[in-house]
Amino acid sequence: MTINPSRLSIVVPCYNESTRLPPSRFVAFARTHTDRLHFIFVNDGSTDATAEVLQEMALEVPGSISIVTLLKNGGKAEAVRTGLRIAIAGGTKEAAYIDADLATPLHEVLRLWEIFCARAADIVIGSRVALHGYAIDRNLTRHYTGRVFATLASMVLQWRAYDTQCGAKFFRVNPTLIWALNDAFVSRWGFDIELLGRLTIGSPEAPPIPVSRIVEVPLEKWTDVPGSKIGIGSMVKTVAELVLINADLRKRRSIKKSKP
Repeated sequence: MTINPSRLSIVVPCYNESTRLPPSRFVAFARTHTDRLHFIFVNDGSTDATAEVLQEMALEVPGSISIVTLLKNGGKAEAVRTGLRIAIAGGTKEAAYIDADLATPLHEVLRLWEIFCARAADIVIGSRVALHGYAIDRNLTRHYTGRVFATLASMVLQWRAYDTQCGAKFFRVNPTLIWALNDAFVSRWGFDIELLGRLTIGSPEAPPIPVSRIVEVPLEKWTDVPGSKIGIGSMVKTVAELVLINADLRKRRSIKKSKP
């Protein structure tokens, strides 16, 4: 897959999203911004009509919508990692990932990218902060569970983050990002924390990304779309994954210190 390096590559992981993914919105947005962005949909072993929906979208906007097909469901973490690696191999200089249900609407995605470019940041994270005048429509149970999770995530990362799990993140392609994506994630759902941890730890071969180069941007609109695969059970599992993530990041910190 060859990608124009001047365009933003947006990875969209999809697993059985045929009834939740809004094709017309993606197609219209891609047509409007053909010179600015390229969607990479990763079909993660879907068993419904997701493949057909994606194929129709790609035919409507050739060159701006690409499809990557994984024959076996590997989870969102692997779908995102695969999509980002393909985008980087294709030559992109800026990459992002968002959710297929557009809980973060596309006009917000564009706004975040503009902030990403204006701030010359290495990472921009969309954040669901329920500020007055902002339209953050989130289930209260998930909101309060998310606040507890964010506290635990910050402890694992060893730097403060308000919302690591919002599905809208932007990255500048550099050796540290390439290195961070080399290994599969140990977590299935909490991979956002794992990726951010790898990036801010670095390795003997790749310098860490300073926390000062990470910008967390409050979203002006976010909608809790019905049918999300992240239910209470998944959130509990994600909290359990923090133990694995913490162990992995501690190991990476140890390796980094032992090899100056």
